[in-house]
Amino acid sequence: MRLDDKVALISGGARGMGAAEAQLFINEGAKVVIGDILEEEGQQIEAMINESGGECLFAYLDVTNEASWNEIVNTTINKFGKLDILVNNAGIFRTFGIEDTTSDSWDQVMDINAKGVFLGTKAVIPEMRKTGGGSIVNISSIAGLVGSPYSSAYNASKGAVRLLTKSTAIQYAKEGIRANSVHPGVIETDMTREAINDEDFHKFRLATNPIRRLGQPQDVAFGVLYLASDESSFVTGSELVIDGGWTAQ
Repeated sequence: MRLDDKVALISGGARGMGAAEAQLFINEGAKVVIGDILEEEGQQIEAMINESGGECLFAYLDVTNEASWNEIVNTTINKFGKLDILVNNAGIFRTFGIEDTTSDSWDQVMDINAKGVFLGTKAVIPEMRKTGGGSIVNISSIAGLVGSPYSSAYNASKGAVRLLTKSTAIQYAKEGIRANSVHPGVIETDMTREAINDEDFHKFRLATNPIRRLGQPQDVAFGVLYLASDESSFVTGSELVIDGGWTAQ
């Protein structure tokens, strides 16, 4: 029970990595609020967890909207009395080079992937301060560490998450609030399905990854669990790469 008596808020928790994180957190003793714009899927995860004996609440969350963040934080406090953990997991993936990226597409990716992390962080800090600290885990990507020939806006957004995490860690370490970023490689989720279904892309990734498989949501969830737990109490401003060795080459 590595998260016993902890309360966690996970954005983008209706499917993929967010849903895997929610289930793992529940298994480790946490109470979980999942936020997403995908209401039907989120309610299904909520029902599944509660039917298995966990305590989970789904609430609508538009991560680009500050009022929506404030509302879900208030919902979390009203339901469970406190907030110990935030996982900024929500994100979108777009595969366009610089010349093929429209201003609207750039803004959409940056709003969800980067601004969403900023707004979530801003919303939870006052509540974490009240209880003497907390853990913020931001899902970046290996695209936030190295360049890519096919995803300019995505790279920029995930690089922003990486450095925002470090800035958060430095600003709030004295208050017991930790912030760390997680950098997954290619993980098999609904978000990446289109790219993975491309036969050439799939073969290339398998052939060039030292661990000859693509990642699964559970691979990332276990790393997030460590950073969310008190086991990582001396870890802040760090980057946890979960990519099968891709960036080690």
